[in-house]
Amino acid sequence: MTTTAHATPVRRATVAPLTTADAERLVAAATAAAEAAGATVSVTVLDAGGHLLAFRRDDHAVLISGETSTRKAYTALQLDAPTADLVEAVRPGGPFHTLPTALDRPLLFIAGGLPVHRDGRLVGAIGVGGGSPEQDHAFAVTAMDSLDSLDALDDRDAGDSPDAP
Repeated sequence: MTTTAHATPVRRATVAPLTTADAERLVAAATAAAEAAGATVSVTVLDAGGHLLAFRRDDHAVLISGETSTRKAYTALQLDAPTADLVEAVRPGGPFHTLPTALDRPLLFIAGGLPVHRDGRLVGAIGVGGGSPEQDHAFAVTAMDSLDSLDALDDRDAGDSPDAP
């Protein structure tokens, strides 16, 4: 007689994906921060699979900013790190020196890309291009802060609901 051990499935809490509404909030917040600073930018938001959720290019933003915002978002997503933190890694002698040319889809190691996390899991990324690298990074951070604030309110409201345990 043979006995078979059955593995107990590991249950992981479901994490809400980045939605189109979330992406639109990120774009609006980054754009508002750029407008307040007098900058014209492009903003790209990708989901966890690298698919476009939202994009906006200001009327007077330089044309290449659309491409740079998308590449920054993709780089932040693929490496799960802010692009501002990766700049030194691609300099000659750095650990990622050849990485920008090693992939089919080009990465861009200029500040302005941030990964988006929910409950510790990667759910997407935002990229901002058109200002200086420091401005683009700051606009992306402002957008993330606005999304984090809304997520915190949603969590609080969910705890106040009559269905909450």
